[in-house]
Amino acid sequence: MRINRAVVTLTAATFAAVGAASWGTGAFASGVSAPKPTIVLVHGAFADASGWRDVVQGLQARGYKVVAAANPLRGLASDSAYVSEVLKGITGPVVLAGHSYGGEVITDAAAGNPQVKALVYIAAIAPDKGESANDVLGAFPGSRLPESLNTLPYTRADGSAGTDLSIKPDKFRQAFAGDVPAWKASVMAATQRPIEASSLADRGVNATWRSVPSWFLVATQDQAIPPAAQRFMAERAHAHTVEVDSSHAAVVSHPAAVRDIILDAAHSVE
Repeated sequence: MRINRAVVTLTAATFAAVGAASWGTGAFASGVSAPKPTIVLVHGAFADASGWRDVVQGLQARGYKVVAAANPLRGLASDSAYVSEVLKGITGPVVLAGHSYGGEVITDAAAGNPQVKALVYIAAIAPDKGESANDVLGAFPGSRLPESLNTLPYTRADGSAGTDLSIKPDKFRQAFAGDVPAWKASVMAATQRPIEASSLADRGVNATWRSVPSWFLVATQDQAIPPAAQRFMAERAHAHTVEVDSSHAAVVSHPAAVRDIILDAAHSVE
């Protein structure tokens, strides 16, 4: 029996070429799509992680692993460092979402972490390097927070004096959760976590939205962070932006819209 060596050589070369191409892309070799990202949610001031409850349920129902981090609210540097450590404990890609002051935290926490593939800002502050929450609110007046806050002196662990800020219960719904039922806003006011006052003057160190794709939900009825400020930050970041007729508490009053913009970000990295 005679073997046509030219055919054998061509067949082997063709197989090698196809095999190399398929292994290079991963699709032909395994037929397995990229893993779903883990979604990490970071709450802001005057709130806690339970505010994400309905958003978490919506994301879990679609097969995503979700981590709702407990933001310490003790200062931007320490809060960001804590969330950064949370991220280091996660394997695989991450979509990182922050509400309100949580936007500042995720902006710094994501720095230098290649696992973070997308940033999602929900009625949040997305600071530039060297910019603080006070800078943003000062440039865009209209927030009801300054007139709604209680101050409470406390002693830090190192013995130094600190000041906690919380929203007065009778001002909470107006300033924070205008489209939330009164009974629920009352519960939110009672369970709010205060923020160290100096946090609002702390300046961002890393503007990671300059290098990581971002999404921004603008709450058009926000009385805490003026919508004009949100639009400015979203445009500056070249973020994928949606506007929702919501109070500042969009994660509670419009969980489906919050879920959907996070899903858009997640689909972009799958």
